[in-house]
Amino acid sequence: MRLALDEARQAPATGDVPIGCVVLGPDGTVVGRGRNEREAYGDPTAHAEVVALREAARTVGEWRLSGCTLVVTLEPCTMCAGAIVLARVDRVVFGAWDDKAGAAGSLWDVLRDRRLNHRPEVVSGVLEQECGTVLSTFFRQTGFGTQGHVG
Repeated sequence: MRLALDEARQAPATGDVPIGCVVLGPDGTVVGRGRNEREAYGDPTAHAEVVALREAARTVGEWRLSGCTLVVTLEPCTMCAGAIVLARVDRVVFGAWDDKAGAAGSLWDVLRDRRLNHRPEVVSGVLEQECGTVLSTFFRQTGFGTQGHVG
């Protein structure tokens, strides 16, 4: 989670919400890193998880990320949860809960939906306070994100 927090702390330099993510390979090495880049690239899909999944797929050499663990500072939204399921990630670890748009148990639970063909293990609340503080400090300083989802 500390590596994901390092990514999150770099996001505000481009005006992005500080959410960070890393994907760990089956052996625990980092195969993908990402932070929010929506503002930096004008890309609505450039959430930290999607950026990290794309890099991990390039590193691994295929879209299936079986055996991998995705670690992210904020509970994934529905788009990111869908991408995680489609990538066949084995485990998702997240820090802070997102009661406005979370899709790993807060608002929805896409990651554990029995109707889907893949359900990763979910570990929540890892360094939750620190992850939440990074976000709340950003919002307090910028006033950004007052319209809803922070992803």
